[in-house]
Amino acid sequence: MNKVYADTKSALAGLLKDGMLIMSGGFGLCGIPESLILAIRDSGVKNLTVVSNNCGVDGKGLGVLLDTKQIKKMIASYVGENKTFAQQFLDHQIEVEFNPQGTLAERIRAGGAGVPAFFTKTGVGTLIAEGKDVREFDGQRYVMERGLVADLSIVHAHTADTEGNLVYRKTARNFNPIMATAGRVTVAEVEHLVQPGEVDPDHIVTPGIYVQRIVHVPNAVKYIEQRTVRKRENAPASAGTGEKV
Repeated sequence: MNKVYADTKSALAGLLKDGMLIMSGGFGLCGIPESLILAIRDSGVKNLTVVSNNCGVDGKGLGVLLDTKQIKKMIASYVGENKTFAQQFLDHQIEVEFNPQGTLAERIRAGGAGVPAFFTKTGVGTLIAEGKDVREFDGQRYVMERGLVADLSIVHAHTADTEGNLVYRKTARNFNPIMATAGRVTVAEVEHLVQPGEVDPDHIVTPGIYVQRIVHVPNAVKYIEQRTVRKRENAPASAGTGEKV
């Protein structure tokens, strides 16, 4: 079975439909499947429910799908960096289901593990628990949360072999591994594509059994969400030289 596709358009061919639920990996703009997001935008598919930690920023990441009003509902934990999102929410153009971040992660992990629901203390006694099953265990109250399963998961990985075994780089790992397991179909964009056997088995985070399609994106765009730099004063000397950096 050949999992490698020539480009993002062909990698998504036959998978997209109006009203579907899509999981999109990343955290802020770190580790997002930017190329696949752009391909979804270009497809024109609409009325999407999207699960992601946040909805990108204005004009970047999932923000591009807000510009084209292709997202009907967001299931997320944080949306504070996107003015377009805020305006569409205030104008009742988009539905938002907020989740505590840990709860969101566990809902995705549970969906990928075949767990339909679980109980957590997070949100008990708050708006989060309204309309949900709340039970007592060992004298403590817990709210039931449902696992999440997507029609399609799109993820970004640093390295993959042609069998779909994925390796992530540092914090770009974030939501990608659990979302890869929770999609009925998972499409991965990867920066480095190698042959089977070239990835150390101990370094594999997502086994290829979870990945159905791969697209090689060797020049992946990586945005900086908030650039915070300042001039350093009295920087420490370089080791062994006695000189200032």
